[in-house]
Amino acid sequence: MLSADRRDPAALPRLLVTLLCLALLWPGLGLSELDPSVLLQADNRQQMANFVSAFWPPAHDRDFLALLFEATVQTLAVATAGMAMALLLAIPASLAASRALSLRAASRAGRAGVVSRLLRLPVRAVLIFLRSVPEIVWALLFVRAVGLGPTAGVLAIAITYSGMLGKVYAEVYESVDQRPAHALLQAGSGRLMAFFYGILPTAASELLSYTVYRWECAIRASVVMGFVGAGGLGQQIDLSMRMFAGAEVASMLLTFLLLVMLADGLSRVLRGRLT
Repeated sequence: MLSADRRDPAALPRLLVTLLCLALLWPGLGLSELDPSVLLQADNRQQMANFVSAFWPPAHDRDFLALLFEATVQTLAVATAGMAMALLLAIPASLAASRALSLRAASRAGRAGVVSRLLRLPVRAVLIFLRSVPEIVWALLFVRAVGLGPTAGVLAIAITYSGMLGKVYAEVYESVDQRPAHALLQAGSGRLMAFFYGILPTAASELLSYTVYRWECAIRASVVMGFVGAGGLGQQIDLSMRMFAGAEVASMLLTFLLLVMLADGLSRVLRGRLT
């Protein structure tokens, strides 16, 4: 037996946390009506086998490839335009919501600190609202407002991702070494100059990596929003699945995989140039 001084003092807390997680997970499984056994039923296995067998070989005729190229370009355009609009909102909002450029943090000025906190609260509330509604919900609303097409997807990505980017950017500003920015502020520099010369050089790599990652997520989101009429690859996948055209679905899924690999490779290249 292990002596008392050799026992893991964290064993009991870990066991209690594990039991608590299981206690919370068990009713969640019941509420979600999870039943993996339905996948093993004979009829379902046969239907899945028939559908998957139609995936090979992927469709590659000239007319379909032209349609696939157009849908892919539209998906990239939706994701890129949505991210560009999101950045226009997120960058100023993140600067307003972050404490990194607070005069109180730099000079310990009490009244300036109260005013800056009061100004940050509504900005943070707006960012919370923007990211709390999923982009698919915004897409449904904009499809009703502007009609079917990629415009709804661009607006949905712009609104949702501006909240996400603004929140993360503000946290990145606060996570890096703020002493250079505070020194510039105390020397009389403006906040923008303190940001560009005191915070951005050390935060650039992380900001760029997260931005490219969000662009990759925007590509996936634009595909999902295509199922509600926002155009791009998602709309074509929906049409092909409705017609049980597995070969076309396979080609579009392979194209989507290449897009994600492209975004991942771009992130590595950009990070390598900044480090």
